[in-house]
Amino acid sequence: MLEHRDRLTRGTGLLLGLTSTLLLTACGSSVPSNIGLNNNQLAPCPDSPNCVSSLSHLPEQAIEPLTASLEQISTLLITLDEAQIILSSPTYLHAEFTSSLFRFVDDVEFLWDDQRQVTQVRSASRIGYSDLGANRDRIERLRLLLEP
Repeated sequence: MLEHRDRLTRGTGLLLGLTSTLLLTACGSSVPSNIGLNNNQLAPCPDSPNCVSSLSHLPEQAIEPLTASLEQISTLLITLDEAQIILSSPTYLHAEFTSSLFRFVDDVEFLWDDQRQVTQVRSASRIGYSDLGANRDRIERLRLLLEP
C-alpha cells in the first residue's frame, strides 16, 4: 500500500512539475523578432508545422486570405476573449491569441492587400513544434465569423 502511494505521489509531482513548466514557458514567451512588416510584407512561416499564411506556397502552410477589411477584423477581435490587439494601423494589425487551458500565446497578423482587395493573414505559435492545426482552425473560425 505504501509503495503504491509513493508511486502515485511521484506521478502527481511529475505531472504538476510538467504543467508548471508549460505554464511558465507559455506565459513567459516574448514577441518573436519577425513579427511586423518587413518591406511591407508579412514574415514567411518557419519550417515547423505551427504556422499558416495566405502568402505561403507550401500546401501545409497555405491558407486563403480573408475578404474582410481590417476594420471588420478589428471589430470582431475586440469581442473575442482570447484575442488582444497589440498594434493597429490603416494597413496592418497584430493580435495575440491566448489559449484558455495552458495560456499559450500565438501571434496573428493581418495585412491589407490593396491590389487584391483582401486581407493577407499569418498565424503562428510562439513555442513548440506542432500546433495540432490550431492556427489553421483559428483563421477558418475567424473567416466564418466575418462572413455576412
